[in-house]
Amino acid sequence: MSKAVTSQLVKIVVPAGKATPTPPVGPALGARGVKAMDFCKEFNARTATFTPLLPIPTLITINPDRTFSFQTRTPPVSWLIKKTLGLNKGSGEAMTKSTGTKLSLKHVYEIAKVKCQDEDLKGLGEERIARGVLGTARSLGVEVVP
Repeated sequence: MSKAVTSQLVKIVVPAGKATPTPPVGPALGARGVKAMDFCKEFNARTATFTPLLPIPTLITINPDRTFSFQTRTPPVSWLIKKTLGLNKGSGEAMTKSTGTKLSLKHVYEIAKVKCQDEDLKGLGEERIARGVLGTARSLGVEVVP
């Protein structure tokens, strides 16, 4: 019985314009037979206009012939919340201890608008994405106020 050859998906988070063939990029692609340097050059060129060191979730599709394509997404919600509030990290004790910081509903909807730009989230609508932002804020120990 022969195996069906399919594409492989790799999900990694890489800082904008700073992809190098070191971890996490090198091992993730090298194990699948893709030259990490080719990905790094293309990724850095595509993200050159972004804010430096902005974490970019990336979905890489590796074809059976070892060619690849990739899609970039918007930064993670937790990063956007921490950036908005000027925090380095969350409370560390999810939903049990508040960091003493407050996020307004206006900021929640602004973050939801940013996340609406992702292809896979467009169908959900801004309100459902905003509910997800609220949940992430709670897990970071951030209080949301009207």
